[in-house]
Amino acid sequence: MKIMVLNGSARRNGNTAAMVSAFKRGAETAGHEVIVFDVANMTIAGCRGCEYCHTKGNGSCIQKDDMQAIYDEWNEMDMLVLASPIYYGSHTGQLSCAIHRTYALDIPKRCRKSAMILSSGAPDVYDASRSIYNGFIHGYFRTQDMGVFTAVGAEAKSPAMQEKLEVFGRSL
Repeated sequence: MKIMVLNGSARRNGNTAAMVSAFKRGAETAGHEVIVFDVANMTIAGCRGCEYCHTKGNGSCIQKDDMQAIYDEWNEMDMLVLASPIYYGSHTGQLSCAIHRTYALDIPKRCRKSAMILSSGAPDVYDASRSIYNGFIHGYFRTQDMGVFTAVGAEAKSPAMQEKLEVFGRSL
């Protein structure tokens, strides 16, 4: 299985990155291919809502930036994982830009599973991101929900959370 992770964290050694690394280790141990896009460290502009992609562009966005790398992999993935720290009650703006820019594309052809990995500095701040995941990613793409994994503060790098995410990756 080919798994695409869109990581919205700008911190390369932060809590979200630690959770993504644990998931990736487990999934690769099970023989899955995992590609991680650190979207917060990429140049991805927000969707302009110009409709070029659905009129003249035939599914191609008029903006040419780092989103092209994600577009190149879009129809090859079997599973999508969204990962992000929580900023002001939701996932990062950088991850939102990447999600919004998938508007140019059709529903991914092979993607049948999805999951979300979230970290925060406080408990009970995940509702907005879960709502977007459940209503759009999981709902619109009609994927099987494989779970939402959350961690508060240092819990993200704890041996228990690292093991939980490795086991999840191996179980796919």
